[in-house]
Amino acid sequence: MSSRNIQVEPMRRLAVEDQAVEIVERKGVGHPDSICDGVAEHVSEALAREYLDRVGTVLHYNTDETQLIAGSTAPAFGGGEVTTPIRLLIVGRATREYEGTTIPTETIALTAAREYLGNQIPELDLGSDIVVDVELGEGSGDLREVFGESGRQIPMANDTSFGVGHAPLTETERIVKSTERRLNTEYASDHPEVGTDIKVMGKREGEQIDVTVAAAMVDAHVEDMAAYRASVREMREYVHELARELTDRSVTVHVNTADDYDAGAIYLTTTGTSAEQGDDGSVGRGNRANGLITPNRSMSMEATSGKNPVNHIGKIYNLLSTEIANRVVTEVEGIREIRIRLLSQIGQPIDHPHVAGGAVITESDVSLDEIEADITAIIDEELANVTELTERVIAGELTTF
Repeated sequence: MSSRNIQVEPMRRLAVEDQAVEIVERKGVGHPDSICDGVAEHVSEALAREYLDRVGTVLHYNTDETQLIAGSTAPAFGGGEVTTPIRLLIVGRATREYEGTTIPTETIALTAAREYLGNQIPELDLGSDIVVDVELGEGSGDLREVFGESGRQIPMANDTSFGVGHAPLTETERIVKSTERRLNTEYASDHPEVGTDIKVMGKREGEQIDVTVAAAMVDAHVEDMAAYRASVREMREYVHELARELTDRSVTVHVNTADDYDAGAIYLTTTGTSAEQGDDGSVGRGNRANGLITPNRSMSMEATSGKNPVNHIGKIYNLLSTEIANRVVTEVEGIREIRIRLLSQIGQPIDHPHVAGGAVITESDVSLDEIEADITAIIDEELANVTELTERVIAGELTTF
């Protein structure tokens, strides 16, 4: 029998799919908050790998305070210009020296940030459209002790905090997530006018789903108002067809609802992101660890991106709880919905949370008693292998936003 405190209980509410109103949001990779999340996480991965290469262990660091200060532009059909550059400040803590080895943390961070921006936000010209700076202070001494005690196989939690995960995704959640991902990948590859800042809001009332898309259009690839309007129409049709693949419910799609064609006020940008037009950004202010913002679900307010993947609970338990929830619904039949909550205590082993709680809604013909042992066994196994999650994060196999 496991020594871990694992509690499984019935969930005392309607499944989200049965609730009258559901709201779901996703901020795309080019949204200012997501830019901060993406840069912070890419820098985090780079620091972890560099520490491993240089000293054989991941040292104490975090980059989850990264901030974006918006710039300004003068967009115009056929191509405008950036008048004030966006500023991105990578803020956090990092260990610069370990047993006589010096680690150039700020250089590593700057290189990683530029790499990420070049790959993910190609319309931004590094150095002119966006200026990146790094301010990494030295890590806290007491946290370094909790973090890096020699010979310790299972890290100690850096904080008393919790993570939350749930599965499976509802139809509305899948539509919202797929809309942003596919618009920013397969659709954008054939439609260069579509910028990376794509925000998707889903609302379901009963059997009616409304999808509202705010998509920054890149002015260099839009020759006039007629071309802009055609792009909006084509995107609306694409999203509607995408949604129809994922639901039999009625779906209505809206794109760039703030546009006023008569006044010439449209969502036209030079760089493909609202960060050029006064929209600032911060790590942790957007998508949760599962890539969505879900007010119908329990959520942790912890930032996941940029936190150290070894013992920072705000990262590990949010990712792990999501992994556990997905595995449970894949391997255990009869579950309509599951929520996993993991609570840590600072200084205690991360594989033994203060409590690991599972709340379950079963199918009508399945009792929780029939499947509780299977659920408990999966939670226990995933906690026992928690350090494998750290390795996957460092390798860039898990997304944090």
